[in-house]
Amino acid sequence: MTEEDLTTPPDHTRSGDGLREHEVRTALLNLLAEVGTVTATEAAARLGYSSGLCSFHLRQLARHGHVEEAPHNGGRARPWRLRQHSPYSAASTDEFSALARGLEDESWNRWLAQRDQAAPDWRHDEAFSAVAYLTPEEMSRVADVIRRALAPYQDREQRPLARPAGAHPVALITRLFPLLPDPTGEAKND
Repeated sequence: MTEEDLTTPPDHTRSGDGLREHEVRTALLNLLAEVGTVTATEAAARLGYSSGLCSFHLRQLARHGHVEEAPHNGGRARPWRLRQHSPYSAASTDEFSALARGLEDESWNRWLAQRDQAAPDWRHDEAFSAVAYLTPEEMSRVADVIRRALAPYQDREQRPLARPAGAHPVALITRLFPLLPDPTGEAKND
């Protein structure tokens, strides 16, 4: 019997990769989505669990391809982050994408519910959407432009000293996908 067997009720479901859903793992994934990288000790302090329990579940998430060790300068601290690249198959990519979208949606809903508690300078967001008529190649070029625009800020996740004073983690979510016709053929009246 493993620690997982002792800490997971038997009726919990498993994800497609065989990993059971678990309160601690869900909290860790949410925390990683919010802050970018975290050690087991930092996660324990933020979430109220023991560092050993957080370490165990981070290793389980890594074993199943959901998280990976973040680059670090040696030492005993092991920072973790959400896995940057899909583990090996299209099915894994789809599962991870669904997990990431779920975490994004959850973070957005938490923001909407709690933004009045944020510091006054942070009580706004920059949410927007647009519809553009693009070819597949143009859609890829738009995505590349967005990635290049964000590139100067990406190293701040791994290098806290590169963050300017007052910087906080900000979710940057872009979804480019073709709008498909309604399969019923009915026009939507919103």
